[in-house]
Amino acid sequence: MDTQMRNFGLKFFSLVTIFMILIQNSSSTVADSSGDELLETMVEEDENELAYSSRTQGRTDELGAMEDDPWLMVQKKGNQFVVNDQPFYVNGFNTYWLMVFAADQSTRGKVSDLFKQASLVGLTVCRTWAFNDGQWRALQKSPSVYDEEVFKALDFVVSEAKKYKIRLILSLTNNWDAYGGKAQYVKWGKAAGLNLTSDDDFFSDPTLRGYYKAHTVLNRVNTLTSITYKDDPTIFAWELMNEPRCTSDPSGNKLQEWIGEMAVYVKSIDPKHLVEIGLEGFYGPSTPNRVQFNPNTYAQEVGTDFIRNHQVLGVDFASVHIYADSWISQTITDAHLQFTKSWMEAHIEDAEKYLGMPVVFAEFGVSTKDPGYNVSFRNTLLSTVYQTILNSTKNGGSGAGSLLWQLFPEGTDYMDDGYALVLSKYPSTSKIISLQSVRLSKFNSLCSWKCRWGCKKKHALETSLYHDDL
Repeated sequence: MDTQMRNFGLKFFSLVTIFMILIQNSSSTVADSSGDELLETMVEEDENELAYSSRTQGRTDELGAMEDDPWLMVQKKGNQFVVNDQPFYVNGFNTYWLMVFAADQSTRGKVSDLFKQASLVGLTVCRTWAFNDGQWRALQKSPSVYDEEVFKALDFVVSEAKKYKIRLILSLTNNWDAYGGKAQYVKWGKAAGLNLTSDDDFFSDPTLRGYYKAHTVLNRVNTLTSITYKDDPTIFAWELMNEPRCTSDPSGNKLQEWIGEMAVYVKSIDPKHLVEIGLEGFYGPSTPNRVQFNPNTYAQEVGTDFIRNHQVLGVDFASVHIYADSWISQTITDAHLQFTKSWMEAHIEDAEKYLGMPVVFAEFGVSTKDPGYNVSFRNTLLSTVYQTILNSTKNGGSGAGSLLWQLFPEGTDYMDDGYALVLSKYPSTSKIISLQSVRLSKFNSLCSWKCRWGCKKKHALETSLYHDDL
């Protein structure tokens, strides 16, 4: 007993010493740094931490102890995400076409390559399509009729994501025509003899609503892991639809009713996983005092309503997209950065004040095809998004993370929509992404350590007192 107590005392003393050194070193750095200078300083300090290949076996936390990450379901606690009751902040990416690539043996390896490269820079969440309706390599060939080989391809995507410790946000259909989406559901309805006049009938016609509900991804049993999707912690969340809009009803009532029905329905099948809508974040009629933050006047006419939509029962967190080069002007200017910051801050404030939930900036990027584009601007945009997230996390706020659009592995340039990022081609951008992963990891580790030693303060106060150095 005496020996055990002595060892415990030495271990406790060592832990406290390391913790104090961490705080002192970090505080002295921040005292003389701000903005891009802070980013550069942190990059230099954390060079040795940017090799994330060890994440596939385990991780070294800030106290130097090696431990395996528990692979548990992500949950929501107030306005933050948690895993095993510890904070979980998102640094992630989009790659929508993973299922289609996995369906072909000649391209399946690209899925593994992508997850490996993402893991090496610390990315932890991927958003991708769990749908392909009625088109080439369709998952759903007709309502509730599936191609088993394509479903096995989605099984592979889920199993590979787990292998590389990456969680998935799976989107269930599309507002746009790509990969079928609501237009394909309307085509199926017309083929069945329904009197449909608009693609927006997808939201209101009871038969089409039934088609959507019958999409059985949630109950799928993975042929590689034998785990039912609705029980798999690899899945971070279900997304009802990619960028839903209902322009035929600017009041927003039609889309609001659809969201309310489908969020509750998904939860009735799978109460374990988080659910989000997939919105771009435009303010609508219910909040005339917030439409000033929209990128243009058209944004409030597309039938979405950020605050009202996210107050629906069954929705766990808010989603926002950021495309200044599409919404404001294609030519690159500093106004894009100013809009990005104010757009993010407005939605973080709303998520805290009105919604009481996390907000994820689920798509953001800049196209190489934009006039005035250069790598330096892209890096500045990433840094702006990442710093805004960090400003929120340090205060226990609702800014829960971001997902860049979009990450590609080598050899897939022919798929590039202008936004593709191949990490190996842009080391400066890769370093910024890695740095964000390191800073979020530090934040989580310090908070978890502090909480384990009996912190009884509210989380917001705790982060303010103990994590200013991040």
